[in-house]
Amino acid sequence: MQARYSTVAIVLHWLMAVLILVTWSIAIAIDDMPLSPARITGLSWHKWLGTTVFFLVLLRILWRASHPAPALKTVMPVWQERAMQLTHLALYLLMLAIPLVGWLMSSAKGYTVNYFDLFELPDLVPQDKALGHLLKEIHETLANGLMVLVGLHILAALKHQFIDRDDLLSRMSFKRGGQ
Repeated sequence: MQARYSTVAIVLHWLMAVLILVTWSIAIAIDDMPLSPARITGLSWHKWLGTTVFFLVLLRILWRASHPAPALKTVMPVWQERAMQLTHLALYLLMLAIPLVGWLMSSAKGYTVNYFDLFELPDLVPQDKALGHLLKEIHETLANGLMVLVGLHILAALKHQFIDRDDLLSRMSFKRGGQ
């Protein structure tokens, strides 16, 4: 059995996985909707959840800095280990960049970002329609890139679980050995 991540790391991983998939799905669902209460509600939820992802990834980075990943007990080719490291780095960078670019986009489009109507985030840039459009394109491209990496991450985990049978997936599982 592989050494496991801490319970906090596991909860953050799975919570963020769900939030990222839901946030992206909302964006896809509302993208072609005409302006309506349903679109505005969807956009509000997208921003609220995206902001939550941003706060959680900051927390996750702080947690990871003080709680290193457990030792990898699986032997794999160097290129696979390097690919794993680069993919994880890219996932973290995108989890930071996408909400930040979304916040910049909202600011440029003249829409203040509020967090569940509890408080407002400051505008990061002055209103600028052209910049807002460019940031929207960047936001969407980064989000779609994140989904590709998430897909690769899932496929790699499944490969390790069902082809290599090295129990790597247990490192991020809630189930403890023997339970």
